[in-house]
Amino acid sequence: MSPPRVAIPVPDLSPYREGNTGIPYVWSFDSGRPGPHVGINALIHGNELSGAWALVRLLELGLRPQRGRLGLSFANIEAFAHFDPDDPTASRFLEEDMNRLWRRELLEGPARTVELRRARELLPHYRSLDFLLDLHSMQTASPPLMLCGLTPKGRRFARRMGYPATVVADAGHPGGVRLIDFEAFGAPRRKPVAVLLEAGQHWAQGSIDVALAACLHFLRATEVLDPELAMRLAPTRSAGRQRFIEVTHAVTVRRGPFLFKERFRGLEVIEREGTVIATDGGEAVRTPYDHCVLIMPSRRLAPGLTAVRLGREVPPPRI
Repeated sequence: MSPPRVAIPVPDLSPYREGNTGIPYVWSFDSGRPGPHVGINALIHGNELSGAWALVRLLELGLRPQRGRLGLSFANIEAFAHFDPDDPTASRFLEEDMNRLWRRELLEGPARTVELRRARELLPHYRSLDFLLDLHSMQTASPPLMLCGLTPKGRRFARRMGYPATVVADAGHPGGVRLIDFEAFGAPRRKPVAVLLEAGQHWAQGSIDVALAACLHFLRATEVLDPELAMRLAPTRSAGRQRFIEVTHAVTVRRGPFLFKERFRGLEVIEREGTVIATDGGEAVRTPYDHCVLIMPSRRLAPGLTAVRLGREVPPPRI
């Protein structure tokens, strides 16, 4: 299956190469007033352009915090440099998925890859943050969603942001640890909080708008940006009622070929327990309960990869 057409231009990140932190492509702005250190991160995957565009627009606006510090970071720059609109899926990463590397023993171990080298370079920045918004996008034209991890603090912060409309609590992937689950971010009793936005389809114009709106909701929720200033910069979208979904199963491709029964895009609700949604090597994959929600069905369906996550709606947390 051919990937969707790339409908947005590739951003020029060369003006931001030097940064101002000693780490290439990482910028930090200090208000000079007490407050949290908050960070917005893009390009953990080198072909996810919407987050990069959102950060470019914030930098072009000259955005500065009213309190605390604001960090803006472009992560997998080397993969991004290989982005080709004619083969847009090839530059997700160069040697290994950068969003599966966030274990101390791996980061401090002997392995040497392009992604590990950059992850180690970025470590001091990530470890200094009190709040992190990690900007991503999706293969399919699914409605946007926020991944908040499994900690109560992640769920509460996602509700405080109030955007987008769907929040998903999940444990990540069997293939490795995500940045939002790394060290203090994933520790329930420690204060730093990280959430991950899936803004929509990778190369759709609307995904840029969603990413930018999420950034402004994030900055207002962390109280580093004056609400009136945020509205002058760009009106924030209202999500309306948020729904919270808790993932109960991650369906991993075992043998392959893995074939979905329909062309699911994500957030479909399968009403009946036992409904066949796919086959894996000819074996049926069935929903485990009624009202089962499909989360981010994948087009990368090699053995060992997550094909889809299954969840159910749960009550929102108290703030």
